[in-house]
Amino acid sequence: MTEASPPPKSRAKPPRRISAQSLENSALYYLQRYDSTAENLRRVLTRKVRRAAMHPEATVDPAAASEWIAAVVAKMQRLGYVDDTRTATAKARGLFAKGAPPATIRRRLALAGAGEDAIDAALGEIAGETMSETDLTRAAAITLARRKRLGPYRPEADRPDRRQKDMATLARAGFDFETARRIIDAPDVESLEDDD
Repeated sequence: MTEASPPPKSRAKPPRRISAQSLENSALYYLQRYDSTAENLRRVLTRKVRRAAMHPEATVDPAAASEWIAAVVAKMQRLGYVDDTRTATAKARGLFAKGAPPATIRRRLALAGAGEDAIDAALGEIAGETMSETDLTRAAAITLARRKRLGPYRPEADRPDRRQKDMATLARAGFDFETARRIIDAPDVESLEDDD
């Protein structure tokens, strides 16, 4: 019986040379696919430089790369390709449509690199002029209950057996006990939608 020879080891391809132009090209390519905050774009470009610097044949000057990244991010903002408020609003709308509470939206936007002003503007855009943070939380809980068929959106016969699991689902999503209880224990869908 003959032994199979192991596959030949492939050498890692050296990274492309990092320059101000290559970082700008990378930023444009990234922004064609994703809407990004300035901080997130800075993180993406920094990771690219860090990966390139790890290669044994790399000649990356971290100080120059840092300046190039700052210049590229500033240029993308100046051109309007990067707008923290626009990005935060779009992400907040998407999260709210999925039933995320305002506190979770705040946290997720902060992780994406949005500043406090952009986060406040995004939540204000969702809430409009008439909705308070409590109303926004309740509306998000109703949305999640509708999407996952919890509480009054579940067949009446199944509700008592599934109450604890439904409450736990809302709790894991970030809703407080009182909000979860009000949504899950609502007598019917009409009573939830009438209160909106």
